[in-house]
Amino acid sequence: MSDRHLWLLPEAAADAFVARLGGTALLSGEERARCERALSPQLRRRRLAARLLARHALAERSGRPPGAWRFRTTGDGRPEPEPAYGGLRFNLTHTDGLIACVVTDAGRACGVDAEPSPAGADALAHLPRFFAPAERAELERAPREERAALVAAYWVLKEAYLKALGTGLRRELSTVAFTHPAAAPPIAVHDSGSAARHWHFDLVHPTPGHVLAVASERSRTDGLTTTVLSC
Repeated sequence: MSDRHLWLLPEAAADAFVARLGGTALLSGEERARCERALSPQLRRRRLAARLLARHALAERSGRPPGAWRFRTTGDGRPEPEPAYGGLRFNLTHTDGLIACVVTDAGRACGVDAEPSPAGADALAHLPRFFAPAERAELERAPREERAALVAAYWVLKEAYLKALGTGLRRELSTVAFTHPAAAPPIAVHDSGSAARHWHFDLVHPTPGHVLAVASERSRTDGLTTTVLSC
């Protein structure tokens, strides 16, 4: 079995999934409050579905019931199992149309990010200024019709990696440079502040309109097991 597992929940299936797991009953008071702080009903539904997806994914990996999981929030704002259980780590992301959770074992850090792809006009215009010089150069060399997809791919790789490191977007994005996602694998990161060779990256297109990246500390296997949930 792979020690990296990705769960995908299409947003269209989120309401049925939430109902099947019992809605907010499994959440702590702090988690419920966090979900309610979201400005839009759609974002509140995504946050709730993401929290429940984490419990489902961890339960599937461990055999421990979904309702048994509790979490603490680290100083950088990411949730971690509390108490630690079997070395399992996880990370969540949600965007328009998709919710995802990655789980790793043996205490290996992980991060996941998903975005619509190709990038929209605003993202195509503004995101490249956060890229490293080598990434901007690759973007300039790319055919015009491929640039929006490349911008989305670079962005999710950066987000997933920085979430795995625990820095989030507080880190200067231009200090992290990825090899071209379409080049011969594996995808590599150049980061003077980290042992970059210890990281593994997966870039997948879970739907025709999304791109998703998983960053994880290197493990004994390179395989990524993916489960798509439907209700």
